[in-house]
Amino acid sequence: MRFNLMAGCALAMMAVCSAAHAQQTQPTPPVSNYNYHDAFAPLFYTKNGSEFRAADGQPGPKYWQNRADYQLAAHLDDQTNEITGTELLTYTNNSPQSLGFLWMQLDQNLFKSDSRGTAIIPPSGSRNGGRGQMPDGGYKIKSVKVAGVDVKYAINDTRMQIFLPESVKPNGGQIKLNIEYSYIAPEYGSDRTGILNTKNGKIYTIAQWYPRMYVYDDIMGWNALPYTGPSEFYLEYGDFDLSITAPANHIVVASGELQNPTEVYTAEQQKRWAAAEKSETTVMIRTADEVTNAASRPAGKKELTWKFKIKNARDVSWASSAAFIVDAAKMDLPSGKKSIAISAYPVESNGNDAWGRSTEYVKKSIEYNSQKWFEYPYPAATAVAGIVGGMEYPGIVFCGYRAKKAQLWGVNDHEFGHTWFPMIVGSNERLYGWMDEGFNTFINTLSSADFNKGEYAPRKIDMQRTSNTITNPTLEPVLSNPENLKEANNGILLYFKPGMGLTMLREQILGPERFDFAFRTYVARWAFKHPTPDDFFRTMENASGESLQWFWRGWFVNNWRLDVAVNDVKYINNDPSKGAYITLTNMEKMAMPTPLEIKFKSGKVERIKLPVEIWERNSSFVVKYNSTEEIESVTYDPDKTMPDYNPDNNVWKKQ
Repeated sequence: MRFNLMAGCALAMMAVCSAAHAQQTQPTPPVSNYNYHDAFAPLFYTKNGSEFRAADGQPGPKYWQNRADYQLAAHLDDQTNEITGTELLTYTNNSPQSLGFLWMQLDQNLFKSDSRGTAIIPPSGSRNGGRGQMPDGGYKIKSVKVAGVDVKYAINDTRMQIFLPESVKPNGGQIKLNIEYSYIAPEYGSDRTGILNTKNGKIYTIAQWYPRMYVYDDIMGWNALPYTGPSEFYLEYGDFDLSITAPANHIVVASGELQNPTEVYTAEQQKRWAAAEKSETTVMIRTADEVTNAASRPAGKKELTWKFKIKNARDVSWASSAAFIVDAAKMDLPSGKKSIAISAYPVESNGNDAWGRSTEYVKKSIEYNSQKWFEYPYPAATAVAGIVGGMEYPGIVFCGYRAKKAQLWGVNDHEFGHTWFPMIVGSNERLYGWMDEGFNTFINTLSSADFNKGEYAPRKIDMQRTSNTITNPTLEPVLSNPENLKEANNGILLYFKPGMGLTMLREQILGPERFDFAFRTYVARWAFKHPTPDDFFRTMENASGESLQWFWRGWFVNNWRLDVAVNDVKYINNDPSKGAYITLTNMEKMAMPTPLEIKFKSGKVERIKLPVEIWERNSSFVVKYNSTEEIESVTYDPDKTMPDYNPDNNVWKKQ
């Protein structure tokens, strides 16, 4: 069509006039650090889906993982604190590669005076490493055998490489190792294991107590990173058969189900156990008065051997003491499967404001999370009071013996929350501590709000105030190796920031219904498997039907900040009854949905919530609002649910 010169001039003049009107209507926005090309950049995922890990976040059709089954026996000498053990390991290689050597974790070597972990403890001290350990701490490996024949091995710090006479064949090949070892238990071992002295005897909380297999996976092959204390564990799944021999006056509790109660409990205590298995309320198995009564332990032997079994677990731990009070109650699981909550604690921790309520806490925490996310998989759940402030293992947790009331609820709820992350969903804690600590911190907010009609419900968080801490420019990103974090930042970056991120995702972005479905899908897909961050991100997007790459990029991958300013309000044709233009500017690099509260001259208040897409191609955005009267004020994020660190520009008021 032939171009009409007059029409073209008219269009040009209209464009100029419109631009001039826009300049009058919309003030020049302040200088912004926001770049929508960064926030909404394409190609967030650097790898396509594969036959091992699908593009939608679920395990692929050829996903595999290896397996480690253990028969463990240990003897506790409570005079020398020495633990002597034997291990029969059956290792199954389900990978498509032959394995000519194996890597095992020797975590007790952290407590040797010349370990890497000891070397990196600063002069100011650390919760990592040990204190009070014997000068000859660490493992003494006495033998490693295959088919009864000694094999060559090499120990480097907290790792042992085993050189095999024949490679373990791929796709289901197996090998059996026999290992003999001993070590002196440290008094305090990186706040994960240790010995508490009480007036009625020592409490041994024993963890990382046997050589454990490193994970061989499709991501890195052997994940043979040294154990230096800050980061936790990455372990294969398998079945465990363990026997613990301890002084006869001790009571032993452990991961899994006790196999020989008639040999280690009195007839009266066995009756109490039977009652507890049917009771909704706590039943005393061994009372405070009975702790010093010799009749509360079987007579006639100097030592007793306790036998436990647990299936499809990633680890086992145990505790032993002559000082234990023990109580228990049944847990009500969705399928009706039998399981029992147990607490073991000293007289010093007794009382209804303290460990006397521990079993109630364990029961309610596990019942809630079983109903909400995935059913608790173990036959027992035991909370032990000891020197360890809080640490989780399959079916058993260690918590501080001084904890009371809300603190005790919180530590029990948190440590047993780890049943879901990383005991069921077996992420790599060595590299991605936020995938267990942060996820668990998030589910704790929901279980705490539910417990006893909110007895210990968490207070509502002011995200604007909190943002000065959790998005402080001095912080590392959440998606950092725990070993690379300043120790002072661990609590923020492993626990609170990822936990708050999931709360925002649930409450402000997806909504509870969509979030809960996606989160349950993630747990179900990766139960007893090894997910990566991408597997989580992809699952949440595919199951919720929402592209969330802007959110992962701003909150997890980078340490970006949020600062939204309400710049100005202008009326269409200077008439409030015809509508208003509200100008917003994103001043920083993070994008989020934008809630606004609009107050009118009459006192009426209205709220709107703009989607995150307003920032998809703009650093400044003008909202056309259908006002019918004069606006007194516009407030961004009135409920303080967004991590906006600069509230000074959040409110526009009529001059």
